[in-house]
Amino acid sequence: MVLLSPSVKGLRKLLSVCENYAKSHGLKYNVLKTEMLIFKAGKGPERIPEVFLDGTAVRVVRQFKYLGHIVTDDRKDDLDMERERRALSVRCNMLARRFSKCSTEVKGTLFRAYCQCFYTCQLWYRYKRASFSTIRVQYNDAYRILMKLPRYCSASSMFAEAGMPDFFAVIRTRISSFWERLRGSDNSILQVVGQDLRSPIIAHWRLMHRDSNRK
Repeated sequence: MVLLSPSVKGLRKLLSVCENYAKSHGLKYNVLKTEMLIFKAGKGPERIPEVFLDGTAVRVVRQFKYLGHIVTDDRKDDLDMERERRALSVRCNMLARRFSKCSTEVKGTLFRAYCQCFYTCQLWYRYKRASFSTIRVQYNDAYRILMKLPRYCSASSMFAEAGMPDFFAVIRTRISSFWERLRGSDNSILQVVGQDLRSPIIAHWRLMHRDSNRK
């Protein structure tokens, strides 16, 4: 469960609603597992007043994992990209070890199923170029390892010959699919987000399509 508020006063009011609901329904929140993350905006205040749940101060953290995605107080995605890179490495090594003697067709099917599922990659928009490059190289190396190709063979050539989407194509596809669902949602809040072309993340999505198509 996540509560979002633009102010400490608003967050306290939301927590009060939760406390009253819990008491009236015989429930109790686990304060030890409750965390508060403050998104930075400019310099921000030097001191943030404490927020309490059932009389106990809520612990402040700089990052936490929500639905598998790492959220940080500076709203950067480098940590989540590293999480996905490590997961990709584990999946690739597993496939290479267990299915090394399978045919090229079988390996291609396995690669599509296990190595192209970049979870929440459509939300990546604030990151260092090095982070993006690292996970792209990991994707290319994963295919080389699985198919037993030379380490320094051309990535664009090997994907083109196999009819396999490269890293940029996978990202563009995930972005397009997510944006389509966002704009077609019945939720009024999601509709506003999806139609706001001034949004930084939507500007990044458009840039990803434009720059990738140039390559």
